[in-house]
Amino acid sequence: MITFLNVNKSYRARGTRQTVARDLTACFPAGQCLGLIGRNGAGKSSLLKLMAGLMRPDSGEIRRLGRVSWPVGFQGSFHPDLTGEENARFVARLYGQDSGALLDFVQRFADLGRYMRQPVRTYSAGMRARLAFGLSMAVPFDTYLIDEVTSVGDAAFRDKSEAMLAQRMEGAGAIVVSHSLDLLRRICGPGAVLENGRLFFYQRIERAIEHHQYLQRGELPPWLR
Repeated sequence: MITFLNVNKSYRARGTRQTVARDLTACFPAGQCLGLIGRNGAGKSSLLKLMAGLMRPDSGEIRRLGRVSWPVGFQGSFHPDLTGEENARFVARLYGQDSGALLDFVQRFADLGRYMRQPVRTYSAGMRARLAFGLSMAVPFDTYLIDEVTSVGDAAFRDKSEAMLAQRMEGAGAIVVSHSLDLLRRICGPGAVLENGRLFFYQRIERAIEHHQYLQRGELPPWLR
């Protein structure tokens, strides 16, 4: 479970101030797969970084109950001069996992072949994302934070990623950011819309998608007018 208590967060980007959270108090329940939706630039990825502890709020408190993943697909923690294998072994030590078993899982899942023994700085963006997803799925978490990672790679890898995510959701929860509304419909129960630093929660993902589609047309949904 992740709880925000009066959280505020904003930052300057491209000469304007971006607001991620505005006095935000919210509870993200454990054991559910929630779809997080918002317009481009609404701050969805930044909100996931706040949940993971990779970004600090300007004020307020964030509480985490259970093990919360880093944002799946986030590649900022890789050491570029270490190989994929060395980065995987480091993650295993950091999270108290058997390094041999974790490395075997990542090698089979990410399917990077000889590149696992090459420095990560030589990887393409897609290869880094495959490595990041494989590492994230190799470590057991209570809550997974997913940021657009199932859009990486070819159709076969996307299908494999979605199937693995569904398997992990059998014993954990997730907060999923994706522009694929069909994906959110398939894997999410509840949903939330992030707009101007505020969150609007819905018990059904379809209702959150409807809210988002009104915003895309420059309108407020009728129930908020």
